[in-house]
Amino acid sequence: MAILCETEPGHLRLESPLLYHSVDGSVLVYVPGGEFEMGDGEGSDCPRHVVSVSSFYIGMYCVTNRQYSEFVRATGHRAPDQADWDNPVWVNGVCPASKLSHPVVCVSWDDALSYVKWAGLRLPTEAEWEHAARGPANVLYPWGNEWEDSRCRHSGNRGSEDTCPVWGYASGVSGYGTCQQSGNVLEWCSDWYGENYYGNSARRDPQGPESGTYRVLRGGGWSLDANFCRSASRYGGTPGYRSTSFGFRVCLSVPAVQGEGLRPVS
Repeated sequence: MAILCETEPGHLRLESPLLYHSVDGSVLVYVPGGEFEMGDGEGSDCPRHVVSVSSFYIGMYCVTNRQYSEFVRATGHRAPDQADWDNPVWVNGVCPASKLSHPVVCVSWDDALSYVKWAGLRLPTEAEWEHAARGPANVLYPWGNEWEDSRCRHSGNRGSEDTCPVWGYASGVSGYGTCQQSGNVLEWCSDWYGENYYGNSARRDPQGPESGTYRVLRGGGWSLDANFCRSASRYGGTPGYRSTSFGFRVCLSVPAVQGEGLRPVS
């Protein structure tokens, strides 16, 4: 049952497990704040370290081509026509109906930032992203501590396909209810990428380095193998780069603001 409590004038503490955001059609999952062990034991994923994050909402799914189409229509923003790739999804600024439920790809970090600003939302930090992916049990993959080939879209099971619909691979859902935080597409986060950042990361609500060359990408993807699909795996991409493996999901701080298109999902 949804519970809405006014905490201060104009603000609501929204404790529904799910919120619907009418501006862009996102469904957001509530993730309670707290401590978790972030990172892993290899490369830029190390060292493992304990961080604490405040409560937040995060998109149940990655932003879809359908949602991005509405953003392009409303704002005139550049369509992800993928002119630099051999097999573009969008053609002449239009996404085919068969791909509307797939995650939008060939969007840069700058494109993703423009989208979330239009929607009145934001990108997740990489700490928030990893906390949501690990779930309350702080597991290595969204579904548990063991790799299971059939739980997500990756290079070993995609065949001749690339992305899949955002609701696919339902058995790979995280403990907080997010879908496809392993596989399908890499997801932009708000932080600058620092290869050695974990050695001096803030303990409370880390925001990443103050500057950098690359932005953080998380989550593995259809073109990557199992090692890249771990909840702790992290990568960097230049903010203006667009790839057929890059997408994003939205985030919302708590408390949310009353009257900004938010309503609980029963």
